[in-house]
Amino acid sequence: MRKLQNAFVLESTFTPCGDQPGAISQLAHNFEQDTLEQTLLGVTGSGKTFTTAHVIQKLQVPTLIIAHNKTLAAQLYEEFKQLFPNNAVEYFVSYYDYYQPEAYVASTDTYIDKDATINDAIDRMRHSATRSLFERNDVIIVSSVSCIYGLGSAEAYYDMLVLLLVGQTIERDQVLRKLVEIQYTRNDIDFHRGTFRVRGDVLEVFPVHENAQAIRVEWFGDDIDSISAIDPLRGRALHGLDKIAIYPATHHVVTPEARSEAINSIRQELQPRLKGLRDNQKLVEAQRLEQRTLFDLEMIEEVGYCTGIENYSRHFTGRAAGLPPPTLVDYFPPEYLLVIDESHQTIPQIAAMYRGDRSRKSNLVEHGFRLPSALDNRPLRFDEFVELQGKTLYISATPGDYELEQCQGVVVEQIIRPTGLLDPVIEVRPAATQVDDLLEEIQKTTAQGFRVLVTTLTKRMAEDLTEFFGDASLRVRYLHSDVDTLDRIEILRALRLGEFDVLVGINLLREGLDLPEVALVAILDADKEGFLRSARSLIQTTGRASRNSEGRVLMYADNITKSMQQTIDETQRRREKQMLHNQQNNITPTTVQKDIRQLEATALHERATGLVEKDIALSKEYQNLTPDKLPHLIDTLRTKMKDAANALEFEEAAALRDEIKALEEFHLRVG
Repeated sequence: MRKLQNAFVLESTFTPCGDQPGAISQLAHNFEQDTLEQTLLGVTGSGKTFTTAHVIQKLQVPTLIIAHNKTLAAQLYEEFKQLFPNNAVEYFVSYYDYYQPEAYVASTDTYIDKDATINDAIDRMRHSATRSLFERNDVIIVSSVSCIYGLGSAEAYYDMLVLLLVGQTIERDQVLRKLVEIQYTRNDIDFHRGTFRVRGDVLEVFPVHENAQAIRVEWFGDDIDSISAIDPLRGRALHGLDKIAIYPATHHVVTPEARSEAINSIRQELQPRLKGLRDNQKLVEAQRLEQRTLFDLEMIEEVGYCTGIENYSRHFTGRAAGLPPPTLVDYFPPEYLLVIDESHQTIPQIAAMYRGDRSRKSNLVEHGFRLPSALDNRPLRFDEFVELQGKTLYISATPGDYELEQCQGVVVEQIIRPTGLLDPVIEVRPAATQVDDLLEEIQKTTAQGFRVLVTTLTKRMAEDLTEFFGDASLRVRYLHSDVDTLDRIEILRALRLGEFDVLVGINLLREGLDLPEVALVAILDADKEGFLRSARSLIQTTGRASRNSEGRVLMYADNITKSMQQTIDETQRRREKQMLHNQQNNITPTTVQKDIRQLEATALHERATGLVEKDIALSKEYQNLTPDKLPHLIDTLRTKMKDAANALEFEEAAALRDEIKALEEFHLRVG
C-alpha cells in the first residue's frame, strides 16, 4: 500500500519563548547536519515536550518516544495528541493488566504457569500503532520499554494483510479463508474486534485496530460491489470506501508455508534436545519437554496457534539462533527519530530487560519446560537496541553518564522557564532536629495556603512520620508503591485541591509530578549517600518545588555530601542564569496556573484507554470530558437508553447502560 504523505502540523495557542526557540533551532540544525545523538537538558517546567514537538515538526520524520513507565507514557501521549490533532499519534505499551510469567523454582520443584489478563483497549492501540506505520509517514508512537520486546515479523504482518478494492474480482470464500489465516474468527452472534460475520453475499469484519467502526463488503457474483464503514452496534453504514486493508489479528502471524516450515524446524530442534537430556539421565525433563512440544505442534497444525506460541517465534520468523527478535523498532522506516524521555531512568531500564528475562527462561529450558529456542523470544540486548537507533534525542533534567558520553558534548540546555520561575532556594539544616523543625516549617507553609512534599528513605519512616504529623493536627497523606495508578492520580488531585496539605513518600516524588501548589520540599536524611540521595535524585526532587514562585527546599543533614554540593551548585548556576534572563526581559516570576481538571481528565483518559484493570472502556468522545459536565451527560445517555429500549433496540440500550455505569463510577471517584 502507498503511504499517505501527510506533514506534521503542530497546533497550539502558545509560541516558543525563553530559551525554547534557541533549543528548537539548535536541536533541529544538529540533526539536519547528521548529528546522530544529542541531549536536551531541560529543567522541570521548561516545556521540554513543547520543544520536542517543534523539533518533530521541523524534521518531518516518524518518531518513536520511549518513557520508562505507563503513567508517564500516557501523559506524553495525551500531550502529543493535543499538539498534533491531525497526525497519527499512537500509544504502544504492554497490553497486560495482570501478568505472571512462566517460571520454575528448582529448590521447591514448583512450576508457575503463565497467567495474564490482556487489556483489549491497549491491544487495539498496539495494532493501530503498527498499522499507522505501514499506511502513513506522519506517525508519533509513545511507548514504554515494551517496544524492545519480540513482536513478530513486520514483513509477515504486512504481507498477510487482506487488501480489498471495489470492483475487485475475488470469491467471497477465498476472502473468508484469508481472514481465518490471519487469526480472525467467525462469530455471527458476538461481533467484536478480530471477528467477522457472513450473511449471504455480505461480509462484515471488525478490524483489530478499530473500536468504533467495522467494515461491510458486498459482492455481486465474484466482484466486490461496495465497501463501507459501518456502526458495529446498529449496523448502519457510515460512509463508503474505495478500498480497505484488513491487518492480521495478531502480530505473531505467518503464512501457511512458513508455518509448515516452522513445524518441521521445531521437530528438528526437539529430537537432539531430547537425546541430550536422556543421555544426561534427565528423563523427567525429557518426558516433560516431549509432551508439551508435541501438544503445541498439534495445536499449531490444527488451528494455527497455541498457548505460548511466542516461545517458538524464532522458527516462525526464520531467524538464526541468537539473532535479535523483530520488535516495534523494525516496523519503523530507516529514517526515523528516537526520543528517550527521562533518559537517566529509561536507559538503565532498557539495559536491564534482557538479563532478567534470560535468567528466568534459562531455568525453564534447563528443566525441560521449553526448547532452547525459547531463549530467542526475548527483549533486545542493549547493544542490539543501540544498533537499531536512528537519530536520537535524550531528554532529562539530569542526563546520565551514558547519554553524555554518546552525545560527545552535544548537549542543548533549556533552563529558562516560560513563566519566569526560578529554581528553588536550597537550605541545609541539622538532621538531629529534623522532625520538629520540619513540623514548624510545614505549619508556616500551610498557613500561607501552600502544600508540602516530604521524602524519606524508608517506608517505615514515612509511615511513622505520617502518623506523627497526623497526631499534630496536620492534614497528611502517604504515597507508597502499592498504590495503583488511578488512586495515585486521585491522591495528587486531592493534594492540589487542598483536601490535605502534606504528602509523604520515598522515591515517588521525583519525575513526572506537576504540582504548582507545592511551595516546600523537605528531604530528610539528605546526607545518606545512595540511589535515593544521589545528585541526580536530589536535583529531580528539588525540581518539585520549581512550579511555585515561593518554592524552596530544605535538606536535613549533618554533613554536606558530594551529591548535596553538586545539587546546590547546579541549582545556583541555573538560578543565576534564570534571574539574569528575567532582569533583561523585565519578567516577574509567576506560579504556574494549571487547571486541576487536567489531572481529572488524565484519570478519565486512563479509564478510556484501558489502563486500569477491570474498568469498562469509555467511548473516544469522552476522553477529554471534565467531571462538572458528567451529570448532564449521564442524564442525556439515560434518556437515550430508555428511548432505545422503547424502540426494542436492546443491544443499543445495553451499550448505553454500560457507558452510564462507567461514567457514574468515575463521577463517584472525583465528584
